Amino acid sequence: MKTITIKGQLRTESGKSATRQIRSQENVPGVIYGGEKEINFHASAKELKPLVYTSEFQKAEVEIDGKKYTTIIKDLQFDRVSDKLIHIDLLELVEGKKLIATIPVKMAGNAEGVKAGGKLVTKLKSLKVKCLPKDLKEFISLDITNLKLNENIRVEDVQEPALEIMNSKRIPIASIVMTRQLRQEEAAADKDAKKK
Repeated sequence: MKTITIKGQLRTESGKSATRQIRSQENVPGVIYGGEKEINFHASAKELKPLVYTSEFQKAEVEIDGKKYTTIIKDLQFDRVSDKLIHIDLLELVEGKKLIATIPVKMAGNAEGVKAGGKLVTKLKSLKVKCLPKDLKEFISLDITNLKLNENIRVEDVQEPALEIMNSKRIPIASIVMTRQLRQEEAAADKDAKKK
């Protein structure tokens, strides 16, 4: 799993004016949760970019005062007007302590239904899981090779024994739907069959 290294600094002062001061220097205030204690810090907006502006699920190793914290993103806040990152919450990965994370889903294979003229529709791009830090993965891979027309792959079909999936089991992750062209072709074929 990819790890981004970030240099952070402890935040000693809190309050709006201190936070404004941090942001005016192109830094982003943040908090690390989940460990022995909460750690208030700030880091350069530039350094946080590869962690925040990506669809990849990755770890962040934050170094503050010579101590390293291995974390994942817990929450992000953006400015409503400028869309700039204004706050980051990170979750510290503690060995042996389960955590909740949102892991992206990636489809693998070429579905039979697509080969037959159907269209793959992705309904869930990620899954919420509970697991130990050692079981975290960059993405959950789903083989859709055998998925036929009008079939779904559901949350309950995911085979990941180390991950406790928290989404409802019956929710479809991906479906193969009939395209309009295929429906028209089938309707035309039906008409021809009736004429004969």
